[in-house]
Amino acid sequence: MAVEPPAQSTLAADGLHAGYEDGPVLNGVDLEIVSGQPPIGLIGPSGVGKTTLIDVLHGTLRPSSGTATFNGQPVAKLRFSAAKVFTAGARFMSQDSMTILDPRETVEGRLKLAAKEARKGGRPHDIEPEEMLAVVGLAGHYLTRAMRTLSGGEQQRVALATALATRPAILVLDEPLSAVDPASRTAIARSLSGLIDELGIGVLLASQDLDLIGELCPRVVFMAGGRIVARGSLPQVLAVDHPDIRDMAESTRAASRLQF
Repeated sequence: MAVEPPAQSTLAADGLHAGYEDGPVLNGVDLEIVSGQPPIGLIGPSGVGKTTLIDVLHGTLRPSSGTATFNGQPVAKLRFSAAKVFTAGARFMSQDSMTILDPRETVEGRLKLAAKEARKGGRPHDIEPEEMLAVVGLAGHYLTRAMRTLSGGEQQRVALATALATRPAILVLDEPLSAVDPASRTAIARSLSGLIDELGIGVLLASQDLDLIGELCPRVVFMAGGRIVARGSLPQVLAVDHPDIRDMAESTRAASRLQF
């Protein structure tokens, strides 16, 4: 029997420290992503630990101390039905999401597999594959396309549609639209924003694209030195007096459409 998901889901980092053989990366990170609450943007210079944080939240990297939990349970220890609920209820999209192992795999096959995972995890699923593609700006005829024939931008769109296919409670995105052209990126962001609001999905979006962050995320956290050093709206965060924040604000102010 499928395990019923809770009315509200939470993916949380509590005092996370983590790293690799060459040294620590995260130095005490606290963060909560809650379904039904506004999306959170995760920004900061390259190499400060944004992807490492996401790996720990996903359970693919164990913290050296602190905990990453999904609905109160450590993600690295989830097994059996609890693991299925996590897989369907908390979806992660990164560059690895576009890996194509079977050259015969089609777009429709990938979306149907995600729908199957949703049912196993007890997630409601009444979104047709064509609807999933429409959210990311792709027409229905893409369903029959082999994944290997898609461009990088098209693969990213399908990966995002696949992440949405389980109607997740939590969605964690790491540079989800970096290969998509800017005009299409804005249209997808607006469509995605409507779906996130409609379904009450809690979102963490890690990106260097501040226009995308500004379009999707009313709340922003800035990472530097393996810690979160600022929280607030994007303009509020970029106004904080911190050397890494000043560098980012100065490098984007002239080129960005955002008004600070």
